[in-house]
Amino acid sequence: MINMADVGPKKVTHRRAAAVGTILMGRKAFMMLKGGRLPKGDAIALAQAAGIMAAKQTPSILPLCHPIALDSVDVEISLDASLPGAHVRCTAAVAAKTGVEMEALTGASVALLCLYDLLKPVDPVLEIVAVRLDYKSGGKKGFWTHPKSVKTPPKAAKALKLGKAAVITVSDRAFKKIYRDESGPALASGLERIGFSVKKRIISPDDQRTIETHIRRASRGVDVVVLTGGTGLSSRDVTPEAVMAVCDRLIPGIGESLRASGGPKTAPLSRSVAGQLGSCVVVSLPGSTGGVRDGLCVLGDLLPHAIHIAKDGKH
Repeated sequence: MINMADVGPKKVTHRRAAAVGTILMGRKAFMMLKGGRLPKGDAIALAQAAGIMAAKQTPSILPLCHPIALDSVDVEISLDASLPGAHVRCTAAVAAKTGVEMEALTGASVALLCLYDLLKPVDPVLEIVAVRLDYKSGGKKGFWTHPKSVKTPPKAAKALKLGKAAVITVSDRAFKKIYRDESGPALASGLERIGFSVKKRIISPDDQRTIETHIRRASRGVDVVVLTGGTGLSSRDVTPEAVMAVCDRLIPGIGESLRASGGPKTAPLSRSVAGQLGSCVVVSLPGSTGGVRDGLCVLGDLLPHAIHIAKDGKH
């Protein structure tokens, strides 16, 4: 007996998932792939198209997957001469009652199979390895990442240079060294994985004027200031007030997106806000590692374009 899960009672949230995998090949095949000289044509472009098409067809392939209208599918393929081989990463996003893990995994798997098909005329000794879910976000459980992903950020993310960032942890207890700050380091590491260079890390007490001073100082010479902590409902939670006080104007959509993508028990109580201080984008996140990870999933999509536009770049 089989049963399709009933997602009717679930809440619609923004959900995102990424899957990765690798194909190993010989040196000759690698050089032909890199040079675009394979007999069947542009293997990388074809594999990207195959992965996107497969992700969209996932419910037709896997009987118990719910049909969902995907918002986006992105397939990245990066060559690795040290293997030699190619890494595939498929990222899928949707606003729905169920997640997109299987869509991401299907997209990555079929992109790898397409590469296999295009490489086999020149190299029969091919191997597909390490196919896994990299991370997922949204829904009841919020953000989850594979243990290997924390230790080994994708090479594509390492190569990005999106700008300079500053991180501010807002916490009386962390400031007084009563407990070790965990959300600040998690935030800094996450921003670096996205592609930012973290130039400043600050720990501030939950005092509005002090937070305002730290934001102003931290914003000098960086493209984005991200704060963690002080966005809740207690009397000492004043980070949103500090952000609103120093910013020239607010960016309401970022706060709305952060709440929409978080867990249903905590996200509605977060008062996360964002704004512009000159050309610097300022964002406040919750003061937990889970809130930081959920927030990074949203910021990874929004920040590069937000910073570009804040610097008067073209749409």
